[in-house]
Amino acid sequence: MADEFIKGLGLFTGAGLAWMVLASWYRTESFESSNQLIAPPPEPSTTFGAVGIFLNDVFFWTAILGGLTFWVLVPAARELGAAYQDRQQS
Repeated sequence: MADEFIKGLGLFTGAGLAWMVLASWYRTESFESSNQLIAPPPEPSTTFGAVGIFLNDVFFWTAILGGLTFWVLVPAARELGAAYQDRQQS
C-alpha cells in the first residue's frame, strides 16, 4: 500500500506544481486580483502559448486523477479482488 501512496503523492505534487507554475503564467491577471490561478486564460498569440495553456489543463487533471487513482481506485480494486477470492474459497 505504501507504493500506491507514494505514486499518488508523486503524481499529485509533480503535476500540481507544474499546474501552479503554468497557471501563474497564463491565468493570473494581476496580483491584486482574487481570481489568481483560476481566471480564464488569454487567447494564445504563439504556439508556445497554446501549448502552455493546453498543458495547464493536462497537469491539472493529471494531479486530480492520478491522486484519485492511486489513493482510492487501486486500493478499492485490491480489496474487491481479495473479497472475491475469499468468497470463491468458501
